[in-house]
Amino acid sequence: MKRRIKDKLTLIILGLFYFPMRATAAPVDELTDTVSKLVGTTGTTDSVKLFVLMTVLTLIPTLLILTTCFTRIIMVLSFVRNSLGTQQTPPNQVLIGIALFLTFFIMQPVYSEVNKTAIKPLMKDEITQAESIKLAEKPIKKFMLKETREKDLALFVKNSNQKEVKNPESLPIHIVTPAFLISELRTAFSIGFLIFIPFLIIDMAVSSILMSMGMFMLSPVMISLPFKLLLFVLVDGWYLVVETLVRGFQ
Repeated sequence: MKRRIKDKLTLIILGLFYFPMRATAAPVDELTDTVSKLVGTTGTTDSVKLFVLMTVLTLIPTLLILTTCFTRIIMVLSFVRNSLGTQQTPPNQVLIGIALFLTFFIMQPVYSEVNKTAIKPLMKDEITQAESIKLAEKPIKKFMLKETREKDLALFVKNSNQKEVKNPESLPIHIVTPAFLISELRTAFSIGFLIFIPFLIIDMAVSSILMSMGMFMLSPVMISLPFKLLLFVLVDGWYLVVETLVRGFQ
């Protein structure tokens, strides 16, 4: 009985893989050609290189967070929500979606340069994989260095036993990335502080009024929330926040 169940499960699993592949044969072939060019599959190293490629693909979300403006954007949006006191409104999915689209918008010039200088030549077999990686690093590293403080960069250069570097662009990416992240965290917290101030004043004013009226049992947060939302709408808060974020990277 158990063997029959196992056989049926095996057939179902094979069917799930077989029929979609038959239905999309042409796209799969094109994808295979693309993957082959990216990993340079030849001979017995196919499986190893394919495994490396799949590993790199799993790290793409992490790279998106660490080497782009996503960190600053999502933190600032979270500060906006917390300062308003709306708890889970907007929900996390909405904030992440906004942050992703803003990231793609801001990073578009960088990605266009990567595609032009590194990916297209590799697809045409004009350069090797190693050359493609080096060329792809340049625009990304340039973007990160532009947003990184010299103090943060010097910290990691000093602790990496790196020799004195005259040109920061010659630094390896594993030194530039953590320095960039620290700078982004500092910038995000600075923006968050400025966002909190007006809403904190409203909370303090409402709390003082309630205490003077002897309404100790009434929550100040519940009373101040409509006023904070009204202020945010009147000043067109989302427009100002997004404008500040976009211009901050230009």
